[in-house]
Amino acid sequence: MYYLIENTLKECSRKDCHSGKSQYVAVLTPEEWTNEKEDFEMGIDVDFDTLDIYTTKAEVNYDSITGTFSLPDRKNMSGDYRDFAFALDEKGIVFIDPADNVKNLIKRITETKKWRMPSLERFIYDFLEQIIHEDLPLLEKYESELDAIDKDVEKDNNPDMDRVNDIRCDLRDFRVHYDHLIDLAQELEENENDFFKDENIRFFRLFSNRVSRLLDIVNSLLDYTAQIRDTNEARLDVKQNRIMTVLTVVTTIFMPLTLIVGWYGMNFKYMPELDQVWGYPAVIIVSVVIVIASLIFFKLKKWL
Repeated sequence: MYYLIENTLKECSRKDCHSGKSQYVAVLTPEEWTNEKEDFEMGIDVDFDTLDIYTTKAEVNYDSITGTFSLPDRKNMSGDYRDFAFALDEKGIVFIDPADNVKNLIKRITETKKWRMPSLERFIYDFLEQIIHEDLPLLEKYESELDAIDKDVEKDNNPDMDRVNDIRCDLRDFRVHYDHLIDLAQELEENENDFFKDENIRFFRLFSNRVSRLLDIVNSLLDYTAQIRDTNEARLDVKQNRIMTVLTVVTTIFMPLTLIVGWYGMNFKYMPELDQVWGYPAVIIVSVVIVIASLIFFKLKKWL
């Protein structure tokens, strides 16, 4: 598919794309790129099949800027990434996409964007913005989930810590993704080959600043997840300490009682108090006194 960058992104023919009347956007499959790359005269030999796409980046060449996009699926951050490549010069930009990733992004641009001063730089800005336009609501959703889990932790109401770990993994993926997007925007802002007009460089700076703000939110949420985990672990430690305290108190109280039972369970013939009427009640009274005295002692020491 071919487009001309005019007041809107206007679909055109292959011939119009190479006419030079306007800057262009081309979306090609790897096979189409192999057959048509000489027509774009970018002086590069990019073979999509040999590209090792694992990150979002841009590289400056003598006659062009090439790079790749590796975009996480916002609905499943741990799933497969959407990978495609690009090449651009002052005349336009070519996307090499084996799927429909770029077409879907461009479709939203054609439906929602109309430019008073069209330019390649403005298109790239809008394209990059489409990549992150759903991220702020998603991060706000994560924050709401974490707030709910934090309240469960405070109320000791079986918080879903597995969900906290899942959100933390997603946020780490976001952080890496945003770092790469910032690097790409800064590489474009450098304008080493003078492909972009000086007055339009601000678009890349605007995008970089926007992603930086999203990155700050991600870092704050990562700190929030760590705080929730620490609070939950502290509460578990307190609960375990209380259990151990109760067990220790019970054990301490029954130690002398166990001694008495063991001693008087020997049943020697000449054992004191064995034949006394008051012997059995006396042992009971002594045991009760030991229990009461132990409880008073623990209360005074604030161990209970």
